[in-house]
Amino acid sequence: MFRSFHKEPAQPSAKVVPLQPATAVDAPAPGPSPDDIALQQSLELKSRLHDVLLDRMNLAVIDKIETEELRREVATLVTQELSQDGPPLRAEAFKALVDELLDEVLGLGPLEPLLADPTVSDILINGHRNVFVERRGVLERTPTRFRDERHLLRIIDKIVSRVGRRIDESNPWVDARLEDGSRVNAIIRPCAIDGPSMSIRKFSTSPLTMDKLVGHGALNGAAAQFLHAIVSARRNVLISGGTGSGKTTMLNAMSASIGKTERIVTIEDAAELQLQQAHVVRLETKAPTPSGTGAVDQRDLLRNALRMRPDRIIVGEVRGAEAFDMLQAMNTGHDGSMTTVHANTARDAVGRVEQMVTMMGMDFPLSAIRAQIAAGLHFVVQLNRLSDGKRKVMSISELTGLEGDVVTMQDIFVFRRRGKTDQGDVIGEFVSTGIRPQCWDQLMAAGVRLDPSIFVHQGGAE
Repeated sequence: MFRSFHKEPAQPSAKVVPLQPATAVDAPAPGPSPDDIALQQSLELKSRLHDVLLDRMNLAVIDKIETEELRREVATLVTQELSQDGPPLRAEAFKALVDELLDEVLGLGPLEPLLADPTVSDILINGHRNVFVERRGVLERTPTRFRDERHLLRIIDKIVSRVGRRIDESNPWVDARLEDGSRVNAIIRPCAIDGPSMSIRKFSTSPLTMDKLVGHGALNGAAAQFLHAIVSARRNVLISGGTGSGKTTMLNAMSASIGKTERIVTIEDAAELQLQQAHVVRLETKAPTPSGTGAVDQRDLLRNALRMRPDRIIVGEVRGAEAFDMLQAMNTGHDGSMTTVHANTARDAVGRVEQMVTMMGMDFPLSAIRAQIAAGLHFVVQLNRLSDGKRKVMSISELTGLEGDVVTMQDIFVFRRRGKTDQGDVIGEFVSTGIRPQCWDQLMAAGVRLDPSIFVHQGGAE
């Protein structure tokens, strides 16, 4: 069989052709690594066992069975299957397999360990093979995988169906929430070119209080006292920041200063606020039916909320024409209302509100819109997520009125950046600008007592 590899001696007249080095194209493609093979085998085993569970178990009564009893039933089925043609497993691997199958049946499959991890704040899924998480402000890749695209789609459908929403080719993206209030956004083909993508913004089981935010360095004690004062005195507040800057967390923390006897109505696209008061009415928008009817947006809910005798209205985030209705509510007796908006600076936040009001399509003069903003909004709290991943309050600014057609503002507290450490941490401190707020008399009239020394100027201007 090796005879064809022996060559005859070359003739004198033969032309010798030099041997060419192998090119990258000729090189064989590298095969899958042992880890990849083991991972694929594990996914295939779990898929087969999951199908067996779905065939043999009565899914209609699963919710009525105690978890430990269900665990024993699953363990028995797994033992039977593995004894026939499955690989032998050690005790630890067997327990892990049973836990993962329970997660598939009762929960969200591979996402359950990440949802249970208190150090994870965001889960970002880019197709069924790529899962990233954020820990302490830093993104990192995880070994978590979905079996295939259908597996990921099934998990997405399970999440959105629980809150009465749908996702399909005619409606390829959706906002939803988990049972604990964690915010979910999912988008699928054809809009997601590389396969389904999903992001989950986790909510802590113990909401961050203002004291905890001070402890984490998001702001200092003096600024925290001032925020408590303006909420207690029913000042209207706009919380501004970029994506992931902590706007909702700050809104939750500030809402703790609202009186226990006040009636609060919250309006959100996907309910995620965690207010601690007892008298809270939570409203959520509704997506249209498959026929395209029945949609309820934030503007509809805002108009309805005005008839519900609210003391305060809190809108999770204004994105469009509902900004006009929010300003109307702030200007017609619903003092102490709060909302959030996407913007990079406090000044940009005011401009964004102005632009959203013009989205109504009505021919309002800009001077009238700006007058409504200056009269309705009292403070803008600006948050940013810095380059080191930490979230900071960058400024607390007061709207002081109009000069001509310009809304005037003054900073009461600001974060002064001084540089970076060798490890990339941002150096800076939160300081008072030395300006006493124009609403000082209103704070005193509302019975709020503040030490004037918290407004003493600290640090030089940059």
